Amino acid sequence: MSTLFKYRLVLGAFILGLVLSGVTAFPLAWEMRLLTTCFGIDPSLPPEHYTGVAFWLATVNRGLHETYAAYPWVAYGTDWLAFAHIAIAVYFIGPLIDPIKNEWVIYAGLIGCVLVLPLALICGPLRGIPLYWRLIDCSFGLFGAVPLLYCLHLTRLIQVTSKDQGRLRPI
Repeated sequence: MSTLFKYRLVLGAFILGLVLSGVTAFPLAWEMRLLTTCFGIDPSLPPEHYTGVAFWLATVNRGLHETYAAYPWVAYGTDWLAFAHIAIAVYFIGPLIDPIKNEWVIYAGLIGCVLVLPLALICGPLRGIPLYWRLIDCSFGLFGAVPLLYCLHLTRLIQVTSKDQGRLRPI
């Protein structure tokens, strides 16, 4: 397996992850209903009936459904969140085609991954997000950085190889 193929495989998986995380922001209320059902949470009971993660999921489920019932336009904010994930994924097509020329996009992605941490740790408490959930949010930044760092490493190898062979192979 060539270095360029590995690079494109890893970056393609990263792009797919961005798109999937974006698409899942559209049906948020439906997903919460499904998740709470899987956890055996009865939506007719108040969230205070539960503890730990079940309490948090029941609270979010109730909050989403009550908010969307009274103010359906609030969901438009998560529609834009979904769109932003998909739009960001589009920028990674450049490095997929030409890793050397578009290396800056990988660096921008890494900066975004790092910025997840202060956002979650600063804004989370201001919004009443439990610590364990903020740590889950932080994990997206950490896990997102891993493939991007690997792509940077592979970019260095591609640079060396492309100097020896003359050019990159097209997709």
